[in-house]
Amino acid sequence: MPRLFIDIAERTLAAYATTFLALLLADGFDLTSVGALKAAAIAALPAALSVLKGVLGPLVGDPGSAGWLPRTEE
Repeated sequence: MPRLFIDIAERTLAAYATTFLALLLADGFDLTSVGALKAAAIAALPAALSVLKGVLGPLVGDPGSAGWLPRTEE
């Protein structure tokens, strides 16, 4: 599997996990009234946007990365 796909998958999973956990914590502190199933569905939106950002990354920045920063010469 190309390194770019692994990079996108990692970023997507991180976006999903952090959003899902944040929604569950907010619900636990009564900051929102979102249940676990709704939180899981809502967390999919930032994860989907992370995939889109990752796909655009090689066009904007380093061709071998999902990041938008240009490649640094070492």
